[in-house]
Amino acid sequence: MATAPAVLRSVDNLSGPAGRLEALLNGGRAEAPYAVLACHPHPLGGGTIHNKVVYNAMKTFHGYGLPVLRFNFRGTGLSEGQHDDGRGEQDDVRAALDWLDREFHLPILFVGFSFGAYVGMQACCGDLRVKGLVALGIPVHAEGRDYSYGFLAACAGPKLFVSGTKDQYGPVAEVEAIVATAAQPAELVWVPGGDHFFVGKLPEMQAAIQSWVGTHFPEVENKG
Repeated sequence: MATAPAVLRSVDNLSGPAGRLEALLNGGRAEAPYAVLACHPHPLGGGTIHNKVVYNAMKTFHGYGLPVLRFNFRGTGLSEGQHDDGRGEQDDVRAALDWLDREFHLPILFVGFSFGAYVGMQACCGDLRVKGLVALGIPVHAEGRDYSYGFLAACAGPKLFVSGTKDQYGPVAEVEAIVATAAQPAELVWVPGGDHFFVGKLPEMQAAIQSWVGTHFPEVENKG
């Protein structure tokens, strides 16, 4: 695995329809073949760019020397605007994709956790700039909210789903049924004993991402 530059900077010029979005960029190596976008869980549950699952997903991709952008959805942290129940947040994701495209002119990989996976996949599916998607802990029923994934049937490109067998918001049978509807290639990896937040299981989550990258994007490992 390549060694990434230890460069972390605030992004001051990322804006969406609701205004400026607070964002952090972990810089990558000069010859990085992809840029990565990472999305955080539900803001009303305390989700931000500093979420532990999102941070560890970022570290996994950054370990290959890839630049990784994290941002706070509208109304979260220092991001302007108000929470929009996953509707306007899709426009936030599109704004972040546009920023990555302008900044790096590279194909993009997406990773999201929980609400971030749900919102981000909807925005990324069909965007030809996005070459692969990782969904961590997809929620089915969470805090009175129900999530539907009909859009996955038309979502091309490699997809990885990683969930814990004890995920309180994603029962095994329902997650399996959702992933079965996704356009191929789609891989589901279960983390035995893992809850929604992968408490004590983050290395297993990271290993699943690394295995998927090695299978579908070997050039990430071979450069550097």
